[in-house]
Amino acid sequence: MNLSGNFQPRIKIQSRNLNLWYGDHQALKQIDIDIHQNKITALIGPSGCGKSTFLRCINRMNDLIDHTCVEGQMVIDGKNIYDADVDEVAVRKRVGMVFQHPNPFPKSIYENLIYAPLKHRQVKKGNDCDELVETSLKKAGLWNEVKDKLHTPGTSLSGGQQQRLCIARAIAVKPDVILMDEPTSALDPISTKKIEALMMELKESYTLVVVTHNMQQARRTADFTAYFHLGELVEFNTTEQLFTQPQETLTSDYISGRFG
Repeated sequence: MNLSGNFQPRIKIQSRNLNLWYGDHQALKQIDIDIHQNKITALIGPSGCGKSTFLRCINRMNDLIDHTCVEGQMVIDGKNIYDADVDEVAVRKRVGMVFQHPNPFPKSIYENLIYAPLKHRQVKKGNDCDELVETSLKKAGLWNEVKDKLHTPGTSLSGGQQQRLCIARAIAVKPDVILMDEPTSALDPISTKKIEALMMELKESYTLVVVTHNMQQARRTADFTAYFHLGELVEFNTTEQLFTQPQETLTSDYISGRFG
């Protein structure tokens, strides 16, 4: 992959010869990819191609699925997170996750944000929690909308607000990577625009990896894009290069709508 200019972004995450099986089915096949720090990397491809499976490898969420076997390496900041001495809970604290459908806890907005930090003993009750709630909501672009109703249920918010609450909840545990699995697919266009704008702001502080079926969203937001097909990484490049000068016929067929 050629990057224009002499500047080479720092590599945050490296996948090396990564293979994954669900029982007898191999869902990922020898995935090699470098994900750059403080950039947005989009994962695209048809349903069932392995992009969400790959995303869950970055925070070891696949460990929770029975009969799953992972081989190869997923390296974050120089450490393979599948090494025997790595605690998967610690990995998930560093690597936040936002899911396709907003899933706030059945608690108040305030409690949604302090639950995990208190559990991990990152904050103490009182001013620590108050400051964390305000900071997280501001980073998620939600503070002004909810500051007067922090003790109302998170589920009382609109769909777009709930998704930003979930992003704030991910931020609250102070990760350095945020994973997003189809974060706007259940939202209306106005909420989608707000989430996309938020993603662009968040990359100043975090490394984002985003699964999306929306290729226009990938073009609007992502610095890099990876195209997956049948468990294989077909092509990875800057978003501009991948969409304007794809190197592989499979990629060209998919982004042009001839396939998928």
